[in-house]
Amino acid sequence: YIGQPGEELVQPAPTTAVAPAAPPTGAPAASYPAHSAPTIAQRPTGRAFISPVVSRMAAEHSVDLAQVPGTGLNGRITKKDMVAFLEDGAAPPVLSAQHTSIASPPSARLALNDDETLHPLTSMRRAIAQHMVQSKAVSPHVTTLFEVDMTATVRHREAHKEAFAARGLHLTYTAYFAMSTAAALAAHPRVNSRFREDGIVQSRRVHLGIAVALDDGLIVPVLRDADEKNLQGVARALNDLTNQARSGTLMVDATRGGTFTMTNHGTSGSLLGTPIINQPQAGILGIGAIVKRPVVRSAAASLLPSADDAIVIRPMCYLSFTFDHRVLDGAEADRFVAHIKEQLETWI
Repeated sequence: YIGQPGEELVQPAPTTAVAPAAPPTGAPAASYPAHSAPTIAQRPTGRAFISPVVSRMAAEHSVDLAQVPGTGLNGRITKKDMVAFLEDGAAPPVLSAQHTSIASPPSARLALNDDETLHPLTSMRRAIAQHMVQSKAVSPHVTTLFEVDMTATVRHREAHKEAFAARGLHLTYTAYFAMSTAAALAAHPRVNSRFREDGIVQSRRVHLGIAVALDDGLIVPVLRDADEKNLQGVARALNDLTNQARSGTLMVDATRGGTFTMTNHGTSGSLLGTPIINQPQAGILGIGAIVKRPVVRSAAASLLPSADDAIVIRPMCYLSFTFDHRVLDGAEADRFVAHIKEQLETWI
């Protein structure tokens, strides 16, 4: 989601959505369980000749060639197509049948009762279902939760939103979360990576995916080189991406190549959540609603009750970071979120 409660969100027509089968429309590149042997690549039916190089790459990365768009003669898949597919994470890895199947058991597909209605899956909903199931099967998910005092950030936004509006920019809290997350990714590059059976691939560039809700699914536009942008640059990029999504003009390329994803589920009132990793990335940041809550503030260093304690009202929110335990350990994940928390609590 992009925005915060009270900020208008116009839902685009679902026909323009890019299936989040992979990092929103792009999808997992080459992430697969460490214990599984490479799957033999299956040649798609009705396709032109598959070269040995392409076949070998597909086998090494457990890719179903039927999911790879070919740009060669008669739809032939070239080495360039495979490289682009793997870099973009355009489709989930090929897993064993029990992992990839989302079909219900035969007993659950009996005739409907009179009070039941079957709604066929859209292509987007099916892609989301497959990607989510595969993500949970592929990587061990762990979630760490932090509470953030948003006073400094709220104060900064209140002081600058009119100036941004005068320049034609809508300054949302998402811009602050995105900028803080991008800076934390640059400072903790291990988080900005993906798991592969032969090692951990770390990206030198920070391409931040921002999940946006649609009527029947979601899409994840990518904010490229997010760590190199100031607040105005982030706000402008977010405005452009969301306007394109709302108008149905968002290009497929704008959803590919993400190295990390954040989802602001707080826009719908959710206080906290444990989002599922957008494969093949190493983690995903969930952002809860900003709400006023009573908190204890004290000048005393001790955790014991003190005369210096005071109960104050502060705008608070929860950050939940779900990470791939194959790539990150708890301490490293906590340092990453603590970095984001510190920036938001000390924004000047």
